[in-house]
Amino acid sequence: MKPFALFIVVLFALAAALPGAGLAHAQITPLDGSGASDRSTVSIGDGEWDLLFVGGRLVDGSGNPWSYSDVAIRDDRVVRVAPAGTLNRARAREVLDISGLVLAPGFIDLNGQSDNMYLEDGSALSKLFQGVTTEIMGESNTPAPLAPGERATHASEAVAARRTREWQRFSGWLEEMEAGGVALNVGSFLGGTTVRRHAMGQSQRTPNPAELQQMRQVTEQAMKDGAFGVATALIYPPGAYAGIDELVEIAEVVQAHGGLYITHMRSESYFILDALEEAIEIGERSGVPVEIFHLKVAGRDNWEMTDEVLAVIADARRRGLDVSAGMYPYTAASTGLTACFPPWVQADGGLYRNLADPEVRSRIRAEMTGPPTRWENWCQLAGPEGSVIATVSNPDHVRWVGRSLAEVAEERGVDWIDVTMDLVLRDRSRVGMIYFAMDEDRVRQKLALPYMKFGTDGAGWNPNRAGGQPHPRAYGSYPRILGRYVRDEGIITLEDAVRKSSWAVAERLGLQDRGLVVEGFMADLVVFDPETIEERSTYERPHQLAEGVHHLYVNGQAVISHGRATPARPGRFLRGPGWVPPEDRSR
Repeated sequence: MKPFALFIVVLFALAAALPGAGLAHAQITPLDGSGASDRSTVSIGDGEWDLLFVGGRLVDGSGNPWSYSDVAIRDDRVVRVAPAGTLNRARAREVLDISGLVLAPGFIDLNGQSDNMYLEDGSALSKLFQGVTTEIMGESNTPAPLAPGERATHASEAVAARRTREWQRFSGWLEEMEAGGVALNVGSFLGGTTVRRHAMGQSQRTPNPAELQQMRQVTEQAMKDGAFGVATALIYPPGAYAGIDELVEIAEVVQAHGGLYITHMRSESYFILDALEEAIEIGERSGVPVEIFHLKVAGRDNWEMTDEVLAVIADARRRGLDVSAGMYPYTAASTGLTACFPPWVQADGGLYRNLADPEVRSRIRAEMTGPPTRWENWCQLAGPEGSVIATVSNPDHVRWVGRSLAEVAEERGVDWIDVTMDLVLRDRSRVGMIYFAMDEDRVRQKLALPYMKFGTDGAGWNPNRAGGQPHPRAYGSYPRILGRYVRDEGIITLEDAVRKSSWAVAERLGLQDRGLVVEGFMADLVVFDPETIEERSTYERPHQLAEGVHHLYVNGQAVISHGRATPARPGRFLRGPGWVPPEDRSR
């Protein structure tokens, strides 16, 4: 057990031993037709606490059984947690009666994809209405630090010039996000592809010593700037070109600064066991903790390997290797259509040139339709019928959003392989896709794993300004878990689901004052109705906010109040354990 986690356990034990500290249990007051939160605010006046929650069930994030508790906050922190009815309401400026509801730590999305989105719109509505109070980004790419000669793009030349100047540091984009106003907390890993691009661009080769040293320097600087570690995605070029020795070198730097190596593995299908062994070896050789992004086994032919995958992780943990994983609760994945092409197609920036060359297209076709090889062909895993177009850039292609490659091929009277190449070439983008390739029973199996954590693998959309048909996980991951898998199916308990959404993630990241509802921790809090919380987003109509979250607080400020979003933007840039204040770096 980590020292801080042991400290928290000791606190709980001491609290339980104090006179009068026994948990109060009572019948839950049912909600009336108007909802408890619509009648629950009582103003008291000036007091010692800004807000006092009463009447609700506290699920504190530790995994311990729920209790009826009073919880008081002042400024941005939780200052009192006590058995129900024991705190003096007159000491609070405001009392919020949440009878019939659950109070829990705000959820920490381990696998966010918002990146530049919050620079334009910090509302983060699709995340807030799931109960998310912190989003951690960085899978594969980060907007900063910019590579040598790279220029930040923006509609305004003045803004682009400023960003190009300021985003030489990893922290530049996150500082700008915080300064511009964002509703939830933000933090990030350093993108592994960003690291490689700094030294080698899109080159498909082994780095020389000078290039490797440059990668190490970029990584060290980012760790000091607040990165939580390095996040690779080894199916996407140029990250796919990185070998294990190169990755170990980078992971050693991460380990030296207390960070985490987190990875979208090189394979999640036919060669997943080899990919998993590679990730474990990186951890073993470098000493860095290893986290697996969105653990899954894709493709019907591969589903039976799930037990073997989990056995490999269990064996590594028995041997003392710090390996664990996260997931989202769906049977479809989402990534670009370019993931169906062999990685060499994008080498040295040659994607569109190769797709326009008839001879090269013949080679691409042969590899896409041939036996599985060591790259992840998502079109093959899902099949053309299960590969659905989600987002496009070319207005002429909007009519195909929501349709499968097979349907587009039939409409155009061409082979579906030609559709993939033509669509990317003419769209001049990676083309967002949804791939139906996983098994529901395996989703349930993974939810119950003790080391599992939850994330969305999605962006923080504002449905009022959104387009395309993104994966519903961006709107519904946590409500789906709490509604379908906790309340309706009983796959995991409420307490375990909250722990895997909050403290388990905070502890993994080294966030020592978030993820639990205990005195002294930050007031990132969610109040939801366990009987009504559910996702509304679907694959056909994804831009629908989830239901059931009544109140959400970020750093002590309400971003959802009585079921409605507020204009507050109290989110902060959260830094990793290797962060060094600029004034201390020369010491």
